[in-house]
Amino acid sequence: MSVDVEMQAAPREDCHPLFRDAPAGVEFGKLRKRLLRNVRQALDDFAMVVPGGRWLVAVSGGKDSYGLLALLLDLRWRGLLPVELIACNLDQGQPGFPRHVLPDFLARLGVEHRIEYQDTYSVVTSKLPDSATYCSLCSRLRRGHLYRIAREEGCSTLVLGHHREDLLETFFMNLFHGGRLAAMAPKLVNDEGDLMVCRPLAYCAEADLARLAAALAVPIIPCDLCGSQDGLQRNAMKAWLAEIEARMPGRKDTMIRALAHVRPSHLLDRGLFDFAGLRAEWSADLPEAADRPTTIAGRQAGKS
Repeated sequence: MSVDVEMQAAPREDCHPLFRDAPAGVEFGKLRKRLLRNVRQALDDFAMVVPGGRWLVAVSGGKDSYGLLALLLDLRWRGLLPVELIACNLDQGQPGFPRHVLPDFLARLGVEHRIEYQDTYSVVTSKLPDSATYCSLCSRLRRGHLYRIAREEGCSTLVLGHHREDLLETFFMNLFHGGRLAAMAPKLVNDEGDLMVCRPLAYCAEADLARLAAALAVPIIPCDLCGSQDGLQRNAMKAWLAEIEARMPGRKDTMIRALAHVRPSHLLDRGLFDFAGLRAEWSADLPEAADRPTTIAGRQAGKS
């Protein structure tokens, strides 16, 4: 039975208010448990949590950021996330943006939040032609404001809602178009060196986050800027990955695991591996030495 058609439970008091009207069925329980497990794994793997810290959680109004906020609130309610959370929405001035939705939603749940208005929409659309991709400039402007807000709110960490598919799409876009092997970092320090940026959803599947948002009936706000453009490279990459997953289920999880198991000696980056320093070690006194030399490469990287 899908999450969408599960029987709704009566409101409960033994959970965070965001989950009180959630479905009561087994399928939702499995979904919630899986997502919480994925988030906790990312928090542990990349040492994201410093007890006593304060996190600014970026909430755009999309399914991913709602899922991020819900899962972090759930972990905090369970006593598994010893940090303070403040949700932040950056109202970028898109025409028709429903400004009341997020503050009403967050206030009703008792979630500490800040709504910031900055008309980056006009900046982006004035500097780029209609045929251009807005995402890069929009992202840079948005990130700069979020850094400022984090400092003003006394936060040590900015938390973003990028998920498994975002990381994979970025990796393949860099591979196909950028000529480099790079995905989104699950954890990084900003250029100024005073803020941490974390992505706790790095292991979470986009489809799971969509199901969570639907089950919690959060008020989704569509993006009318980058989300309104057709033919973006990321959209093409998303479709390509979806086709691979449909033909070979489980490939996305395999790809994510691959990003965590890199063998520099089997790539071509001379900055990561000292190819010039490799020397074969062999002795003419050993039997079959000329035929089967032992190499430093074999010891460093395993059998080729």
